Amino acid sequence: MALKHSRQREMIKEFLMTRTDHPTADIVYMNVRKQHPNISLGTVYRNLTLLADLGEIKRIRVGDGVDHFDADTSPHYHFVCTECGHVTDLQMKNLDELVTLAGANFDGQIAGHVTYFYGICGDCGKAGRDASPAGGAYH
Repeated sequence: MALKHSRQREMIKEFLMTRTDHPTADIVYMNVRKQHPNISLGTVYRNLTLLADLGEIKRIRVGDGVDHFDADTSPHYHFVCTECGHVTDLQMKNLDELVTLAGANFDGQIAGHVTYFYGICGDCGKAGRDASPAGGAYH
């Protein structure tokens, strides 16, 4: 069955395509609502879920209890700041050899992997150094 065209779904997808910060549903809602004040939060949630289920966007779960969304569906990695929660793409070579390494002692077939890198982003690192008399040493 073909999916009926939805102007709201297109607006949401178009908004995500302008972003590289992997917004949450609430952020998508607040921004799309500026252009289309009649859209509801429920509509945004339903359409984000549908777009993710269709593989048109990625749902990213980084452990903060909130789904983030990414219009870039190509294989790539993410960095998550443990201070501010910002999620950003990492520009690096795809580590496809991880699938081979993981499958070496596994009786089954591994189809892919999701990898997140965690640490402190440049902005939080600078803020910590600026506020710390000892030069921002982290413990």
